[in-house]
Amino acid sequence: MKEASQKPPKTKAPALRAGVTNALDALSPMCAPFAARWDAEADRRHALRTPENLKKLMAAQREHTSARSTAAAAKSQRTAARAASKNPLSAARRSAATADKASRSHLKVARAALKNAKAEYPSTLRASAVRAHSLHVLPAGLASWALSTPVDWSLWPVSVSAGLVALNAGLLLVGRRTVHVEIEDGVSAEERALMGRLDPSYWVQNADARGLGGTVTTPPRIGLGGIACEVRLDGQWTVKTLAAKADSIRALLGARASLRMRITGASRGGWAVISLNTRKATDGTSAMWHPGLMPADPLMMSLGQDTETGDAVLVPFDERMLIAGASGTGKSWSTRPLLATAHLRGDLVLIDGKGEEGTIWESVCRVAVEADEIENVIDEIHAEMNRRKRDMKSRGISVWDGPQLTVLVDEGQVVLAMVKGDADRLQRLIELSSLGRSRGIVLWWATQKPVMSGGAPGVHNLIAPNLLTRFSLRVADAQEAQTALDDCADYQPQKIERGKEWRGHGYLKDFGPRIIRTWTLDDAGVKALPVKVWSGSLASTAGVPAAQPKAERPALRLVKEAAATKSAPAPAAEPVTNRTRVLDAVRNGARTGRDITDRTGLNKGTVSKVVKALTESGELVKDPTAGLVLGGAEEVSA
Repeated sequence: MKEASQKPPKTKAPALRAGVTNALDALSPMCAPFAARWDAEADRRHALRTPENLKKLMAAQREHTSARSTAAAAKSQRTAARAASKNPLSAARRSAATADKASRSHLKVARAALKNAKAEYPSTLRASAVRAHSLHVLPAGLASWALSTPVDWSLWPVSVSAGLVALNAGLLLVGRRTVHVEIEDGVSAEERALMGRLDPSYWVQNADARGLGGTVTTPPRIGLGGIACEVRLDGQWTVKTLAAKADSIRALLGARASLRMRITGASRGGWAVISLNTRKATDGTSAMWHPGLMPADPLMMSLGQDTETGDAVLVPFDERMLIAGASGTGKSWSTRPLLATAHLRGDLVLIDGKGEEGTIWESVCRVAVEADEIENVIDEIHAEMNRRKRDMKSRGISVWDGPQLTVLVDEGQVVLAMVKGDADRLQRLIELSSLGRSRGIVLWWATQKPVMSGGAPGVHNLIAPNLLTRFSLRVADAQEAQTALDDCADYQPQKIERGKEWRGHGYLKDFGPRIIRTWTLDDAGVKALPVKVWSGSLASTAGVPAAQPKAERPALRLVKEAAATKSAPAPAAEPVTNRTRVLDAVRNGARTGRDITDRTGLNKGTVSKVVKALTESGELVKDPTAGLVLGGAEEVSA
């Protein structure tokens, strides 16, 4: 008996903690809207608190202070003028009255300007809340101290103020809390509540009050992507009319506003399916890309994973593509695996209007960042497209049979701004999007602002229709969603949740309104790729020599042919290269880069590079008056 009495009592602490945790999990979805509104307002205020708006506020405060001082002085002078003279029409009184009226008008304008400046540079939401509670707590505390006794202390205003402060803080803490604890059967508290409301017994009793009479649910089931429930549609109900009642369904279920809900048709007529994505099939799996994820089919490549099933999502490798996503949504990381696939299977050119990604890829593939580099590479790719056309015609084929040249334009808005005033180069970009695919040159276009109109479009209205594969991360609004996904804009990529956990998540056109988590590739993974830099001045990678330029008509000379021959002896026979073409053009009278381009048929970028190399080696000399002339032993006088 003594030993039994000395046994330590069983503690209830673990069970109590579990109960508190489950209670908080159940309260979190209800408090989440308040926390979301608070955070949204806090973010709005933080975005407005810029140095520019602060300068405007400080200037408005100085102006308001000066106006108040001027108004006070004018009022004092008017009072003094009234005391000095009893005649209201005297010059002194009229002058003082005019000055007072003008100063009051100026003060009114300054006060309005200060009010606007304060609205443009608001205080933080936390500071505003502290001031509001302080205005309530201090008077309430004084009233409680003056009017109550210690016995009545809890019944007076100070306790109400303290309760309001605690309630505000508690709602924020619970609303921001992430529900992660699971009950014994593996279903979270939120999922248990939703499944209870989707149960036919609850649905039928409460559907009429929400305007959903005539619909009956089946017992819900939970899978890798969350909860799915079939709904029988009686009478005049259709899938379309049920989808239009999405807000009523969300209210009936008590689902949080940020929970993704999808209403689609079932496999049989008269039935619909409600999907609630309370979880992701990709949770706990790595998103890191490696070459082993490349499909065996050379015409397909892996974009990512379906978050509802966990299956790999494939897209055509040889198809033109539009990739859209607002800043911070993971657009660059999402495109890296696709670029790595293109680099390993063929040739890759990255036209980076921003420059950050180009820093990582420049040691691996051809990269163009600066304006002149971008212009040159566009010219080279366009010339390569035309060269392939001639090659295909000479061999009697209709589709290019060599390695694919993939061109990614990122950021499209910046690149379009660079070529906006160059109609010829813009036309080359348009032709690359419309004519390049059959010639083995595929254009991928990435932009943060998927709009085709306005002063700074993210994609040209003649390029976008040629980009048939469309993938969209979160975008700003419905207009951008329309451009990003075309006739699949109803997927609503603008409503994808914010936050780091949703970076790299988006919708694929014609895949269905199911979110895809893309693969990612870090900097080290990019730099580990084999080096392979494409150059438009080289021969075709298919093994067919580049077409030679057409013979030029003999250039007019100001000296006799014999004299010219004596002054500049013919060089020894050597293979025809870009270097020899440029030297021959200068030898025949070309004196500028434009002359060389016209005579050789080479593009501007190639000519610029070759001339630079020949000038550095001393084979060409830039004469201030004559232009380009041969250097060294080959130099001739005019």
